[in-house]
Amino acid sequence: MSDTGDAQPWLYRLLEPDGRQSLRRRLLAFLLVPLMLMLLLESLITYTGALVYSNHVHDRDLAGGAETVARMLQLGMDGPISEQAKFLLQYDPEGHNNINYFSIVSEHHGLIAGTPTLVPPSRLSLAVNGEPKLFDAMVERRKLRAASVVIDSTHEAGDTLTVTLAETLRDRRQNAREILLLSIPAQALLIASVFVLVWFGVRIGLRQLDPLTARLAAREHDLAPIGDADVPVEILPLTRTIDGLFARLRAMLALQERFIADAAHQLRTPLAGLRVHVERAQADPSRETVNDALDHILRLTQRATRTSGQLLALTRAQSPDHAGDPHGLLDLARMVPDLLALRVHEALAVGVDLGYEGPPTPAWVDGDRITLQELLDNLLDNALRYAGRNSMVTVGVTDDEDSACLSVEDNGPGVPPAFLARLGERFFRVPGSNEEGTGLGLAIVQRIAERHRAQVRYIAGSEGGLRVEVRFPHARTARKDSDA
Repeated sequence: MSDTGDAQPWLYRLLEPDGRQSLRRRLLAFLLVPLMLMLLLESLITYTGALVYSNHVHDRDLAGGAETVARMLQLGMDGPISEQAKFLLQYDPEGHNNINYFSIVSEHHGLIAGTPTLVPPSRLSLAVNGEPKLFDAMVERRKLRAASVVIDSTHEAGDTLTVTLAETLRDRRQNAREILLLSIPAQALLIASVFVLVWFGVRIGLRQLDPLTARLAAREHDLAPIGDADVPVEILPLTRTIDGLFARLRAMLALQERFIADAAHQLRTPLAGLRVHVERAQADPSRETVNDALDHILRLTQRATRTSGQLLALTRAQSPDHAGDPHGLLDLARMVPDLLALRVHEALAVGVDLGYEGPPTPAWVDGDRITLQELLDNLLDNALRYAGRNSMVTVGVTDDEDSACLSVEDNGPGVPPAFLARLGERFFRVPGSNEEGTGLGLAIVQRIAERHRAQVRYIAGSEGGLRVEVRFPHARTARKDSDA
C-alpha cells in the first residue's frame, strides 16, 4: 500500500484498514462499486419507465374526460355550465390536491366557461368531432398536460365548441415515485444476494490455491519448477515467473558449486607444493636450500594468484547477473591497437614479435570495453605463452558486410587438428605441452564471446601455428546509421 499512499481510493482504505493488501478484499471492492452503480442506474431506469407509464395512463384518462364533457354538451346541456359542473370538472377524486383546469370556447361567442388562458395552440389542427388531442400548457406558472376536442354546437347552427381539460403533473410524478419505492427493496435485496454469493464464490475460488501453497510449504531446498499441474490458469503467469526465478537461482548455485570445485581442483597442487617446500626449508635451514625453496614458493604463489584470478574472471563471465546484452558502441579498429600497446613490453621480454593489422575505417560492435579487454588479454596470454621465443604474434581486425572479426595468430608449434575442437573447454590443455597453464584462458574467451553474441573459431595458422577468430555481429546503431 505504500506505493500509492494518500492517493489510494477511500474504498481500499476502508476495506484494508491494516494497510495490507488482500486479493479477496480487492475483488469484492471491484464488485461492490459496480453493483452500487447498477442499483442507481436501475432506479433511474425504473423511475423513468414508471413516469412514462403514469403519463400514458393519465393522458388516456385526460383524453377520455375531454371526450365525455364534449358528449354531455352535445346531449343538450342548455345555457351556461352550472357551478356544480364546474366543481366536478375541477375536483380531484384522489384527494391529492391535484389542480384541474378546463375551458369551453365557442367559435362565435368566445369563452363560455373555465380558464380563459387555457386554449389549444394553433399548431394542434383540431378536427370537428375528431379524436381528442393532447398538448402541454402553462397556466398560472404551472406546467399542465391538456386534452382538447372540437364539437358542433347544438344551440347555434354553424358554431363549434372547443372543450379543453388540463391537470398538473403532480399525480403523474407521485405515481412514478410510488412505483420506484416499491421496486427499490426488491432490487436492493437482489444486489445484496448477488454480493453475498460473490463473497462465498471468491472464498471458495481462492481455496484452489491451498494445494499449491501446501506443496510449496513442504519444500525445503528444492528449487525444481512448480509446473502447471494444480495451478489455476489465472496465476500461471505468476508461477511461471517463479519458475524462472528458481532457474536463475539454480544457475547461480551451480555456478557457485562449480567455482568451489574448480578452485579446489586448481589450487590443490600449488598449495601442496608450498607445503612441501616450506617443510623442506624447515628440515634443512641451509642458505642454499632455503633460497631454492623460496624460489619455488614464489613461482607457486604466482601460479596460485593467476589461477584464482582466472577462476574469478571465468565466474564473472558465466554469471547470469552479467548476461544482458552489451550496450556500449565500440570501435575495434581503434580499441585493439590501444590495448596492444600495453602488452608490447611483455612480448619483448619473452622474445615475441607482436604486430597488428587493421582496417583504416571503424569496425563498430556492441560491447563492454572491460570484458573485451579481458578477452584480448587471455588470447594474447595464450599466444605469448605457447608460441615460444623468436616467434611472431599478429593481432588483426577485419570488417565486412556481415560482421567484424578480431583474430590472434601465431607461428608457434600450433595445436594438432584432433584437439582444435576441444579448445575453449574448462581446464583442457593440449597433451604434450611443457608450458604451465590453468586451462581457463580460452574458456574465459568463449564465455565472453557468448555474452557478446560472437562466434569463436580455432583453426590452423597460415604458418603452422594457431589462429583464433572471434567474429562479432555489427553494432545495431551503426547499421541503422548506414541504412539512413
